[in-house]
Amino acid sequence: MDKIGEHSSALPQPESLHLVFLGDLVDRGPQSAKVVEFLWDLEQRTDQVIVLMGNHEEAMIQSLEGDASILQRWLGVGGAETIESYGLRLPTSRDDLRQYIRYLQASLPQQQMRWLRNLPLTAQSGDYFFCHAGIRPGVPLGRQARSDLLWIRHDFIDDDADHGAVIVHGHTIEPTVKVRANRIGIDTGAYCHGVLTALYLEDDRQELIAVTDR
Repeated sequence: MDKIGEHSSALPQPESLHLVFLGDLVDRGPQSAKVVEFLWDLEQRTDQVIVLMGNHEEAMIQSLEGDASILQRWLGVGGAETIESYGLRLPTSRDDLRQYIRYLQASLPQQQMRWLRNLPLTAQSGDYFFCHAGIRPGVPLGRQARSDLLWIRHDFIDDDADHGAVIVHGHTIEPTVKVRANRIGIDTGAYCHGVLTALYLEDDRQELIAVTDR
């Protein structure tokens, strides 16, 4: 965010400026609770922030809504670290998962959980369409399935067709940003590669902003 601020302050005053976050706020690091609180608070204070849902937020919300099978899977892909980031205990083999879910429901910040539950799936500006994972090729952008917007991978990544807009997405981790004619993938795997990347877009201008943990 500091890097984005520095980049923005060096530009002429724009007519409008928005920050779009592409999802997966939780699970990918030890401070998920702080990330959620930071962006929740930021969105309350400005209309220039758009936070999209990622598949990890969906797994978290479905777990809190009582799906014990999803809870078990979520715990194994970062959910355990997210729960610990809130200072809560993890379930043991002796726990009834239905009771454990009620414990989570009562213990997690309710306003922030409602906010996560209602995050939008997409945003669009000019020739750019933003979503977490990608789109189903051949399906109009306005008719995309929720599951594809949050979970699709190779059917989208490997497709070279014109989608009617340039799809800006995360979800699929690659060592470097992938800029193609039909998509831009900016997930450089901060939690595993140590590089967090943002993309600045204005008309036909595209600039990368990155920070590393090294």
